[in-house]
Amino acid sequence: MSKLILIILAIFLPPISVFLKSGVGKDLLINILLCIFLYVPGIIHAIWVVTK
Repeated sequence: MSKLILIILAIFLPPISVFLKSGVGKDLLINILLCIFLYVPGIIHAIWVVTK
């Protein structure tokens, strides 16, 4: 997928973008937990995963 589309997805639906980039794994679990407790850190984590 295009990185731009993944970054836009990371802003609105962080776990979806992490799933599309790295699949099911520890990054997805971390992102879901961050989004449940605090949404903004979930966005930051998703952008970091997508751009690395």
